[in-house]
Order: sequence, then structure tokens, then C-alpha cells
Amino acid sequence: MNTVPRPLRVLIADDHAPTRHDVRRALEADDRLEVCALVGDAATAVQAALRERPDICLLDVRMPGSGLAAAWEIAGRLPQAKLVMLTVADDDVDLFAALQAGAVGYLLKTMNLKRLPEALCGACSGEAAIPRALVARVLEALRKREPRWRTLADGTGPERRLTSRQWEVLELLAQGASTAEIASKLVLSASAVRVHIASIVRKLEVADRHAATRLFHQR
Repeated sequence: MNTVPRPLRVLIADDHAPTRHDVRRALEADDRLEVCALVGDAATAVQAALRERPDICLLDVRMPGSGLAAAWEIAGRLPQAKLVMLTVADDDVDLFAALQAGAVGYLLKTMNLKRLPEALCGACSGEAAIPRALVARVLEALRKREPRWRTLADGTGPERRLTSRQWEVLELLAQGASTAEIASKLVLSASAVRVHIASIVRKLEVADRHAATRLFHQR
């Protein structure tokens, strides 16, 4: 006897109430999807994800507490959940940070929401939910990386490799963020950030955090 597959459960996290409800209506119009939580900030998103165990977390990048921080936390604790970012900006820094955090999708709020269900179902089937224009920019960025930086990124052993979290710390350092600012953005303690920075310096074999950021900018 054929059984009807259960709907994919979706958590929606966005601090703009009208956007939350528009997205919810778009998803609930598709029988393949079911909204299991509707929240407005990063901390509540993490709590709801741990409680509801959604198949998909649709996260606003710029919501209070940072959608990127929520993505890191959810990816670490619920690795089976698919993370898709929803944002008003096609900023490269946010795009690459989202991918490093484990997101499989990066969608713009300007998209036709009628296409959103298909994008989320595709993400659960192994597709990347990213607009073609942004995919092109990701490929271009990878092509532009110098061989020396690719060696640093790929390494020849575990001691040469930065973790995803360390990459994000390094990116924020390169943007001029202080230890306290990085801790706030990534929802970490200041001591944890300092540990990450020490590991980055050691793995990149440079003198200090300033040398690490110079190397980052040379990529």
C-alpha cells in the first residue's frame, strides 16, 4: 500500500512580522511543507529548532542575535536540518559566511514567494537553493583565490586546516571587529573567541592576529 510522505517541517525565523506571515502563507499553500515554528530572533530560533527538530530552518540573516549565529548553533546541534538563509541583501560577506556556517541556501526576500516551496523542497533533495547570479559570484570568488591561499585552506594535514568557526572568526577579524564584537555576533564568550584566534595564528604560522588578517586580505 502506498503511503503519502509526511510534509517537511519548516521553522521560519524573521524579525519582520509581515514577512514571517507572508512566508508562512506561501509555504502552507504547498502540501509538501508544514510550518512548525514562527519566531523573530536568533536565540528563539535555536530554542525552537531544538524543540521542534525541523527538516528546514529558514533564517533571516539580519534578525536580532544574527541569523548567521543561529545557523552555526543549529548546524552544530542539529546537523540533519537544512539551513536556508532569507535576506534583503546580496552582500558577499553574508553570503560566504552563511555557506561557511552550513547553509545550503541563500535566498533574497525580493524573490517571488510562490517559488519558495520548490526551493526549500529542492534543498532537502540535495540542491543548492541559491540564485544563479549568486552562484556565479561564488564560483568567481573561488577562481580568484591564489594558489598559496588555497594551500592554506586545503592544507596537507589537520594542523593546517581552519575549522568553519575559525574561518568566520578570521573573516570578522579582517573586517576590523574586536574580540567583544566577534563574541557578540557569534554568540560566544570572549575567552572562546581568543582561543579561536590563537588557533588561527598557530595554524597559519603567523606572528599574531594582525598578520593573520593581512594574509586573509592577500587571498
